[in-house]
Amino acid sequence: MNYYSSLMKEMLDDETYRHSRRVAEAAVKLAEHYGIDPGKAKLAAIVHDYGKRYSRQELIQKANQLGLKLDRITRQQEKLLHAPVGAALLESELKILDPEVAGAVAYHTTGRIGMTLLEKILYLADFIEEGRRYEGVEFIRKAAYSNLERALLAAVDMTIKSVVARGLLLHPRSVAFRNRLLEEITNDPFHK
Repeated sequence: MNYYSSLMKEMLDDETYRHSRRVAEAAVKLAEHYGIDPGKAKLAAIVHDYGKRYSRQELIQKANQLGLKLDRITRQQEKLLHAPVGAALLESELKILDPEVAGAVAYHTTGRIGMTLLEKILYLADFIEEGRRYEGVEFIRKAAYSNLERALLAAVDMTIKSVVARGLLLHPRSVAFRNRLLEEITNDPFHK
C-alpha cells in the first residue's frame, strides 16, 4: 500500500493527494465498520482520483486508445471523465488488477444501480472525508455509520442539487442510483 501512496504523492498535485489520503482514512473506517477488507478500501481510495492527473483531452485520448465506451455526458464533463478512464488505467499503468477496486474507482462520481459495498464505501468516503466543508456533511458523516443507504441517498441528493444549481448536465446513472436507493429505503420495513 505504501507503494501506491508514494506513487500518488508523485503523480497528483498536493491538494488531490491530501484529499486522497483523507478519503483513504474515511474508507478504512467505513470498511472496518461494515466488515469488508480495509486494505482494499484504502487502495481504492488512494488511487480513486488517479485520472485527475490528466487533462480532459488526454483522458479522451486514453479512453479512445483503450476502446472505452463513454456516454456523451461523461465525455463532456471532466469531473465525471476522470473516474471511468482512471479506473481503466489502473491495470495498464499501475498494474492494479483487482476488478472490485476498478469498479469502485469507476463509479465514485456517479454511483450506479447495483453498487458493491466497496463501491458504496468509496462513494461515501469521497463525500465525507474530513476536508469536506458543506452544509449537511456532519449529518451524512453520522448516518454513514448507522444507515448506509440513507447516507448514500443524502449524498446523491446533495450532489444532484449541486449539479442542477451549476447548470451542468445530470448523469442518468446518478438519477437511477438515487431512485433505486429511495425505492429500497421506502420498501424496506427496517429502514422506516
